[in-house]
Amino acid sequence: MNIKQLFDLSGKTAIVTGGGRGLGKQMAMALAEAGANIVVCSRNVKACMEVSRQLKEIGVNSIACQCDVSKKADIEDVIDQTLETFGKVDILINNSGTAFIAPVLEITEQQWKNVMDVNVLGAFLFSQAAARVMIKQGYGKIVNIASIAGYGGSSPAVMQAVPYNTSKGAVITLTKDLSVKLARYGIQVNAIAPGFFPTEMSQAVLEKPHLKIESHIPIGRYGSDTDLKGVTVLLASHASDYMTGQILNVDGGITASV
Repeated sequence: MNIKQLFDLSGKTAIVTGGGRGLGKQMAMALAEAGANIVVCSRNVKACMEVSRQLKEIGVNSIACQCDVSKKADIEDVIDQTLETFGKVDILINNSGTAFIAPVLEITEQQWKNVMDVNVLGAFLFSQAAARVMIKQGYGKIVNIASIAGYGGSSPAVMQAVPYNTSKGAVITLTKDLSVKLARYGIQVNAIAPGFFPTEMSQAVLEKPHLKIESHIPIGRYGSDTDLKGVTVLLASHASDYMTGQILNVDGGITASV
């Protein structure tokens, strides 16, 4: 295959969880621009329907589904709707996520569980459901969205989010272990670890002017509304067929500077 063919997603079908806003929407748009059919799902089905509408306006085949990724029945319903509409599942982007910001001594058991259920259990259950289809196809790409916060601790002055950081560390390990387990079936499992991108989830951190977070980013800015597009298409396409179990940092150089 030539270079255009390696990155071409024409005829592929991608499911993007949490695709109704923020990074999920950016990734859904990227896959669509590369030629894929797009299934957008999240708990906020209205937001997903709007993204799906925008995709249809530019000629992309797309459907929107309601889905709480911590619920197996919801996941199975999305898989069923995808197969009914498009006949296959080639790409899964596990992007749905949540966070809870509070001092470590104040976090409750339920708050911890809520974050783990969405960020870790959800990624596993959706990967499991998609893999069952991909194994029959002999091909598939699973891309988990981790975070550079998953590599270790963060100063309490910057981020009071122990459940989130822990969950993203788990996503990193989940990615590596699933990649080993599924490699024999022609399925590659990789992850993207974003740095600081302006989203609803990150506002609580980025809006603290005294932290001067941008000054600690070697590139000198936050991630933009296009900075995840290239790496998403790479990991979803044939261009990454010899990559599995890898965590690609998209962080403006933060992890390179520590």
